[in-house]
Amino acid sequence: MEKSPLAPAAFPDLPRIAGVRPAVARARYKTWDRCDLTFVALDEGTAVAGVTTKSLCPSPEVEWCRAALPLGRARALVVNAGNSNAFTGHRGRAAVEAIAAKVAGAIGCEPSDVFVSSTGVIGVPLPIDKAEAGLDAALAAPEASWEEAAATIMTTDTFPKAATAKVVLGDRTVEILGIIKGSGMIAPDMATMLGFIFTDAAVEPAFLQAMLAEANGRSFSCITVDGDTSTSDTVLAFATGKAGNAPLASFDDAGADAFQAALTALCTELAQLVVRDGEGASKFIGITVEGAVSDESARTIALSIANSPLVKTAIAGEDANWGRVVMAVGKAGEPAERDKLAIRFGATQVARDGLAVEGYDEGPVAAHLKGQEVEIGVEIGLGTGRATVWTCDLTHGYIAINADYRS
Repeated sequence: MEKSPLAPAAFPDLPRIAGVRPAVARARYKTWDRCDLTFVALDEGTAVAGVTTKSLCPSPEVEWCRAALPLGRARALVVNAGNSNAFTGHRGRAAVEAIAAKVAGAIGCEPSDVFVSSTGVIGVPLPIDKAEAGLDAALAAPEASWEEAAATIMTTDTFPKAATAKVVLGDRTVEILGIIKGSGMIAPDMATMLGFIFTDAAVEPAFLQAMLAEANGRSFSCITVDGDTSTSDTVLAFATGKAGNAPLASFDDAGADAFQAALTALCTELAQLVVRDGEGASKFIGITVEGAVSDESARTIALSIANSPLVKTAIAGEDANWGRVVMAVGKAGEPAERDKLAIRFGATQVARDGLAVEGYDEGPVAAHLKGQEVEIGVEIGLGTGRATVWTCDLTHGYIAINADYRS
């Protein structure tokens, strides 16, 4: 598949994370001849946190992770690509249990210390024989690069995705990195989206959970490609503690604010990479809504714009049809008053006080829409609520990919 035109020029240079060892293998869940199983071994003492889909039809892997997360500890991660194992009943649950049991026996831990994620086609049980054979290969494999690990978890993605950050905690510099996959079925409500974050910082599990939830609200839950929330969306964060910093347990601890800022920035970069690889995407779109009655109201309005097929196709066609933005604001179900509404594209104001600005010239807007980066700004005029979400345009490529996805 041709790489997205919005992809970064190169995969980032990622550090090794002490206490973390990735490996990859071929389980052959589909007919492809590529690695489709990522296994990550984690040293004893690793803390874990996670956010998962709010879909009411979650995969057995999501349910497994939800049950294990309150324990706060992890020793391994297994990620399968090509088969989501969702909507597969007792057979799907049995596959997850078999994976966790096999890994636990191999590395000497409890099954609940093993976290499992799957992505791909819905409704096909994960073959246990292929899972176990793939795990045997992964357990015996040499350490993989993070680029290999990120590429292995891809499905319709056109490029592997990762980001990294550093934070100084006391006299220690800690590393954070993340890998993510996602291209279609992206509208995380906590895209198909799986994200995994690793750090050598020492962080108490409950505080890591609080920080990840905060970061999620400003990143993964602010992106959409097609408005569809996956049955498998999962983001997990693992902290090995190998950096030797004084463990972070609350925002009163020195460096906690800096770690939160770095984690949020990393999650935002990962989330935006997913949008840049949106199925068929040719334009990256940032939508900022201000002046709403609350931040949550602003986010709802922004997502209404971002998920509108009419808005997305207009941008794909480089058509400065700002009336479609008005439509999307009006249908959002949030407080808005027509005669206080203002809209801009890029730096150009197109409408204010409920009508087009006097002397409106479409030329600068049309020029803005010819670029790969598009900005839409909306002022509601009712309060101080603000939110930014990110999406992509809707092209014929999206239909082509999804019309024959299972083939």
